[in-house]
Amino acid sequence: MAASTGKRFVIIGNGASGTYAAETIRKNLPDSDVTLITNEPYPLYNRVALPPYLRGTAKREKVFLRTPEQHAEKGIKLLLETQIERIDVRGKVAHSADGRELPYDQMLIATGGRPNALAVPGAAGTLGVLNFQYFADAEAIRERMETSKHATVVGGSYIAYELAEAFRHHNLEVTWLIRGPRFLRRVLDEAGGRLVDQIARDAGVDIRYGHEVKEVHARDGQVVGVTTTADQHIDTDLVGVGLGVKMNTEFLADTGITVRGGIVTNEFLETAVPGVLAAGDVAEFFDVAIGLHNQMGTWNNSVGHGRIAGATMSGDRKAYNDTPMYSTGLFDSRIRVMGLTPENLSDLESYQEIDEEKRNYRRLFFRDGRLVGGCLIGDIKLQTKIIQVIQARQVIPDSERASILQS
Repeated sequence: MAASTGKRFVIIGNGASGTYAAETIRKNLPDSDVTLITNEPYPLYNRVALPPYLRGTAKREKVFLRTPEQHAEKGIKLLLETQIERIDVRGKVAHSADGRELPYDQMLIATGGRPNALAVPGAAGTLGVLNFQYFADAEAIRERMETSKHATVVGGSYIAYELAEAFRHHNLEVTWLIRGPRFLRRVLDEAGGRLVDQIARDAGVDIRYGHEVKEVHARDGQVVGVTTTADQHIDTDLVGVGLGVKMNTEFLADTGITVRGGIVTNEFLETAVPGVLAAGDVAEFFDVAIGLHNQMGTWNNSVGHGRIAGATMSGDRKAYNDTPMYSTGLFDSRIRVMGLTPENLSDLESYQEIDEEKRNYRRLFFRDGRLVGGCLIGDIKLQTKIIQVIQARQVIPDSERASILQS
């Protein structure tokens, strides 16, 4: 254990990365001053548990992982409903929207992203048009589903699929509008898209590709329908929006911190500004497993980032070396995405196999002859082997690529 320093640590964002970093710092430096800040009214909750909570298969108490009392017992100052609007990196002070000044010796930015709104006429302020990112969103959707009969889902993202699944679980009629030619169009090829499409249709979802919402229609402030870009009208009393997220980085203007898709860091999660680190969904980190910068919004990635950032900030400098992985349900199936995909880098080579009868799909992604990512639908038992090959960083001849998918 490193020696105590009495240093001041400010952590912006109390998701998995921020919370685990705070706990790691307090464990390593018991005399440190750790302030954990969130603009939400809740301590840490499990975002992975939100889809089953939405379906009604997970209880509220299973969603929340920490209490304010537990933070206090660990010596962590938790500031709820606090918005940081500016960082003075020269003076090392974070400024909140309510006028507080929070001095720091080291800072971690773990602010994640916020969902993109449905920006079409009639959507803003209309009740029943809902995003799905936070616990409050899940609560609002659950309440709305109790009185709804027909839900419309917008977007081709993981969140959109989770919404469609939850709505069907509650026996709502579901129409799903996807702008592109298939779900996860950059990760799946046409065969993979057809498989996911069939899984959803067999569960009763009406999927319409090449469609977006052109206008939302309301009566007495409540959504009653949408018109699509194909000029089709859909009667609906609930619109679930899954149009991706925007990283929360605006408050970093004029700090010298490099922001691209996210906050750019090295393998130690350190930004270009000394004493400032970034972790979790918002971090565009150097991924040593693939030799490139990467960004992936997954729970396991965020937990790992938090622990590594906390160790580095408390004097035990460590590189993050893991393979990001995302997993979610597809009605009666599952999808698991690992490492780098064309969602992150467009010029990857791929190799895929599909068993339509068993509804199994396997796709591998290569760069310069090395395996850098993969996608599994259905049977996911090969995930461990795929991750091991990614981390080995060995060049794999074309003739041997199929062998990776052999059990």
